[in-house]
Amino acid sequence: MSYQFARIDLSKTNYEHCVDWQYITDPTPAILSTLDDIYRTYCIYKHFGSVMPMFHSRYLDPMADIIGYYDNQKLVAWSLIRRFDQHSALCDQFAWTYHNPKMRLGIETMKTECAIYKKRGFKYLYLEQAHLYKQEIDGFEILGPMV
Repeated sequence: MSYQFARIDLSKTNYEHCVDWQYITDPTPAILSTLDDIYRTYCIYKHFGSVMPMFHSRYLDPMADIIGYYDNQKLVAWSLIRRFDQHSALCDQFAWTYHNPKMRLGIETMKTECAIYKKRGFKYLYLEQAHLYKQEIDGFEILGPMV
């Protein structure tokens, strides 16, 4: 299986917040349950054959940001962003309910995250897998081999 890693060079982006969002800090058991439900719904919708559990410790990591996305004031998606340092972060996990696929939340949340982290002074958002749909994001780069 060929696997390509990618990142977004935030200096090449000029996005605004595209969707209703807010940081989820100190998530309560009820919020954690909602995040778990969204993740489960996402994995079922995508028909993933193998799924890594979302351990609550990942949400509670002090180097991680949880960004909640809302539609009509209802939490419908979230991203888990892991900060490596003050310049680089990893888009570690994303999940949404697909309640309205026309919203294209996979792309719209990435644009929003570019705006958020660029404003915070970050240089790069790492994406791990270079999925085709991610290539439409300005600043998208496939990482090459070590030489």
